[in-house]
Amino acid sequence: MKYLAFLSVLFFTFYSSDCTAQRDQKADEILNGVSEKFRSLKALKANFKIIVENTKDKSTDTQSGIIVIKGSKYKLTMSDQEIICDGKNVWTYLKDANEVQVNENISDQNNTLSPTNIFTIYEKGFKSKYMGEKNQSGKFIQLVELVPVDTKKSYFKIQLQINKSEKMLVYAKIFDRSGRNIIYNVDRLYQNQDTPDQLFTFNKSAYPGVEVIDLR
Repeated sequence: MKYLAFLSVLFFTFYSSDCTAQRDQKADEILNGVSEKFRSLKALKANFKIIVENTKDKSTDTQSGIIVIKGSKYKLTMSDQEIICDGKNVWTYLKDANEVQVNENISDQNNTLSPTNIFTIYEKGFKSKYMGEKNQSGKFIQLVELVPVDTKKSYFKIQLQINKSEKMLVYAKIFDRSGRNIIYNVDRLYQNQDTPDQLFTFNKSAYPGVEVIDLR
C-alpha cells in the first residue's frame, strides 16, 4: 500500500479555485499538446517504474508497474496490488492478503484524483515554467516544472519530461515535503491497442478464495 499514496500524486488531477496562478505560455503550449494527444487516443498502455528516493538516509526503492487506460476506465498492476476501475466502481486487490476492496469511483467528485487524469495534471492550481529541451538517446525531451499554488500540498514541486515528437509524458519527479522524492519513469507506451472492456471489471472467479470487502 505504501506506493499507492505516492502514485496518486502523479496519476490524479489537482484542482484549485485560484485562477491567478502564474502560467508560462511555452510550458502550457507543450502541456496542451500532451492533453490533446491523450484525449485523441482510444486506449493507452504504459510500462513504468516508480523510484522512491529518501533524501534523509539516501536510500531508494524501486517497483515496476503497468497501467491501461480507456476513457474513464483503467487497470493498474503492480507487484503487490491491482487497481481496476470500470468508470463507476474501483476494485483494489491486495495480493498478499488475497483481499479486494470495492469502492465507488469518485474521481470526478470532490476534487478526488484518478489515473485517467494523468495528462491533465497541470490545468489548474499550478504555476508552470518551461525549463528547456534535451536530447536523450536521439529523442528530444521537453522539460516543464510545476509548482502548486496551494502551499499546504504535501509536495512543493513536480518536474515533467515530455517526448517532443510523440507529445507524451515519459517522466515525472515529485518533490515531497517529507524528504522523499517520487520518480515515475515511463519505459514503454502502447497506443490504441485493442482493449476489451472486460479488462476493467474484477472477475472474482480468477482469484480463488478472495475476500471481498464492499465499501460502497
